[in-house]
Amino acid sequence: MKIKIYTTLLLFGTAASFFAQEKKFLTLDEAVRLGIGNSKNLKIDAAKVEEATADYLEAKNRQLPDFKITGSALALSNANVDLKILPPAMAGKSSAKASSAFYGNASLSLPIFTGGRIKYGIQSAQYLLEASKLSVENNKTAIAYNISQAYNNLFKAAQAIKILEENLNAAQVRDKAFLKLENSGILARNERLKSNLQTANIELQLLEARNNFNIAAINMDLLIGLPETTEIELDPAYINEDDVPQPVSYYIDQATQNRKDLQINEYQRKAAEIGVKAAKAEKLPSIALTAGYLAAEVPKILTVMNAANIGIGVQYNIDQFWKKDTSRMRAEAKLKEISAANELINDQIKLEINGDYQNAEFAKKKIAVLQKAADQAAENYQVIKRKYDNGLATTTELIDADAAMTVAKVNIINGKADAALAHRKLLQTAGILTSN
Repeated sequence: MKIKIYTTLLLFGTAASFFAQEKKFLTLDEAVRLGIGNSKNLKIDAAKVEEATADYLEAKNRQLPDFKITGSALALSNANVDLKILPPAMAGKSSAKASSAFYGNASLSLPIFTGGRIKYGIQSAQYLLEASKLSVENNKTAIAYNISQAYNNLFKAAQAIKILEENLNAAQVRDKAFLKLENSGILARNERLKSNLQTANIELQLLEARNNFNIAAINMDLLIGLPETTEIELDPAYINEDDVPQPVSYYIDQATQNRKDLQINEYQRKAAEIGVKAAKAEKLPSIALTAGYLAAEVPKILTVMNAANIGIGVQYNIDQFWKKDTSRMRAEAKLKEISAANELINDQIKLEINGDYQNAEFAKKKIAVLQKAADQAAENYQVIKRKYDNGLATTTELIDADAAMTVAKVNIINGKADAALAHRKLLQTAGILTSN
């Protein structure tokens, strides 16, 4: 009996622990860390870095000696063997028959001079590897901003639900009061129905807000790698994050120093420059130290042992004198393309920084206007409410004032959230979002 009770308690405790884990308090910074850590796109990028690393190591391997061993055992079909070195006494006799042959070969080749092709290949692969690593960092910044957008949408939906729930409760209390007044003959039926209609509209708005919240919550869970059933509790201080105002030149300087796409382009430009040098090096000969060992046997006819050799191998493409040097042309065109892209990126950065800076400033100024509107809407409601209580305002005016106050409350929350997001967009454009 005790065992059963203990087991039951354990199961209840496990279930309670499971459901407790379904709810998670999450700040924006923590959401960004989770999103970056669980991003499937970054896993793809990590695989690309491994691929670039392999290309770099392959380029380095080309400066090491090549050593190959081959061997064959052959069955011959009635092969006639005529040895020209037979003594005169054997001349005129029929040639020997060979039915099988065996040979083995070991060869060693060490590059001595390649015109710089190996060195340039290593440098180019190294630059492309660094560009691949920077691409990961660039994508981290993009992911951080995407998560910021998702968090912002979720926050606005949650705050809208909170405001509408409070408004709905107040509207339901008002409906009950109006019903009593109607039953007492003090309030006309159509006045009470106007209040009921406003309450129904609030219920519809609340349903829509909850639907938006559920969609945003699932999107957020998937972005940061949590189970989609996880209930996220948001940080209420998210919209109160302080940002130190800086001149637009500060963000342009930061972008010049920290934008990963600029750094990627620079490494690609260096790789392209090396590509031009490598293409020119194709015109030079290749020289390698060679060495080998050969052993062969044709049973009853020929045996070769200890046939070691060493020498110098030279390779030179003569056809370059009548063929177009397309490799060099392609490499130079690539270099021009990357250089032009670098100028374009710099222009885009200046445009984006100025645009995002203006949007961030506008969002902060907009908060002041929205706050003023919210204060005015609240004051207007109080005035209308006092007039209504004294019989100087209609039910319609009271309901309209209440609706305007609700809209103003939602607008001020959305304005603050959008200002926080606009600041993060500016940080992303400046290349310092993840560092902050």
